[in-house]
Amino acid sequence: MMAGFGHSSTRRRPRSRGRNWSRSGPDRATLGIVGVICAVAGFFVLGIVLGPLAVICGWLAMGRRWNGTQPVPALIAVVLGAIDTVLAIIWIAGAATLGNGMF
Repeated sequence: MMAGFGHSSTRRRPRSRGRNWSRSGPDRATLGIVGVICAVAGFFVLGIVLGPLAVICGWLAMGRRWNGTQPVPALIAVVLGAIDTVLAIIWIAGAATLGNGMF
């Protein structure tokens, strides 16, 4: 009989839907720590690159949510990364306008 059309094996081994990895594993903690390191390093070099990278790592470590209780390294990464990005933008805007023209 061909009632199953070859799909009868899904009853024995169903495929998991969505992601296969753990949602609260060490990868979030690692992303939070990487975000903090990027934010601190961004104060000294390449702040325009490392600041947004720290914000992204912190946001991913927070589980892509802004509400609820958040891990401390992820929150620190987001805050320091935002400060770092704003300072880098101010520094670039100031460097472009203060006496760097032709006259």
